[in-house]
Amino acid sequence: MKKKATYISIAVIVCLLIGFLSGFATQSSVESWYVTLEKPSFNPPNWIFAPVWTFLYITMGIAAGLVWAKGFYHIWVKTALYYFGFQLLFNALWSIVFFGLREPFWALVVILILIILILATIKWFKIVSRPAAYLLLPYLLWVCFAMVLNFNIWMLN
Repeated sequence: MKKKATYISIAVIVCLLIGFLSGFATQSSVESWYVTLEKPSFNPPNWIFAPVWTFLYITMGIAAGLVWAKGFYHIWVKTALYYFGFQLLFNALWSIVFFGLREPFWALVVILILIILILATIKWFKIVSRPAAYLLLPYLLWVCFAMVLNFNIWMLN
């Protein structure tokens, strides 16, 4: 049980760190470039993003920790965690492309790849740990919403 808690703690810290680092790309544009963009009527207020992403990074970390605790020596665990790592990189890349480079079209391409990677991660997590796979469902739903939002921002601008 202590081993599982350690893996979960490390994974949560890594996810939150990625989120924190992605925030640097976001922060510079949120108050300047982003406010000038035309946004769809369903665009949430800016204050909602930080708590939602914090919750999602925590649940992602718990999910990854549950999978990792099954034993990294196992090929299914390795595969699941490799997909998790790739999707986490694309998660961070989206912030860099959308907010840092200010390229909504290319961010849309990145987020579509991210959704594919999240689906693959969920598939592999489900093989190793059903609860871990289910913990990623809110993340998938939020990223799908973000993709629709990204698409609409691109179309409006």
